Amino acid sequence: MTGNFFSETTALTQRSLRHIGRSPDTIITTAITPIALMLLFVYVFGGAVEAGSDNYVNYLLPGILLITVASGISYTAYRLFLDMKGGIFERFQSMPIARSAVLWAHVLTSLVANLLSLVVVVLVALAMGFRSGAGVLAWLAVAGIMLLFTLALTWLAVIPGLTATSVEGASAFSYPLIFLPFISSAFVPTESMPGPVRAFAENQPATSIVDTVRGLLAQQQVGADLWIALAWCVGLLAVAYVVARAVYHRKVR
Repeated sequence: MTGNFFSETTALTQRSLRHIGRSPDTIITTAITPIALMLLFVYVFGGAVEAGSDNYVNYLLPGILLITVASGISYTAYRLFLDMKGGIFERFQSMPIARSAVLWAHVLTSLVANLLSLVVVVLVALAMGFRSGAGVLAWLAVAGIMLLFTLALTWLAVIPGLTATSVEGASAFSYPLIFLPFISSAFVPTESMPGPVRAFAENQPATSIVDTVRGLLAQQQVGADLWIALAWCVGLLAVAYVVARAVYHRKVR
């Protein structure tokens, strides 16, 4: 990568961020569903849920953060789809800029937008009573895991953004990802689930990531969960990146 690549990516990222700045409802809309779920489960179902925690919002927040990211990346696919259909990629290809700079601009915009949504959700959780005695290093570890998870899902979102034939198809792929935390330890301990459901819940990525984030915020030993969570994130990122780049080069060839 050359210095030109970085300057071009920065300029294109600023372009995308300006679009988000002109329509902050994107951030608000992304955060609404996770916040609504958090309010529902804490204030309506919280008294009936046995989660082994005196403060249910503390138990719930890690799963809500995953849902926030899964909701946010649908906009990445949506923005990519609009640029593909609007001829923006073809227009940039006629200019002396790196081809991959356009794609990276969308990825970096997704990271910034999702980070803002996560901050909004955490602020609401604090207002609802979320508290953590975790130190700076633990919070940095949580931020790193969420950043890696967001990057992996963002590259995954690039694929339907480039290949979808409709706006609905570009964003609908995120629905299974939003649903995945519901069959995990995000809302209740997996021990309370029936056999087959428990087996799936304990061997899918959401559970290890949720348990790792929850353990870090609760100042507990995370053990093997951390390495399993990192393996899931890195593995998903590697596969999604390779496939997305292959699709992109085929599309712009």
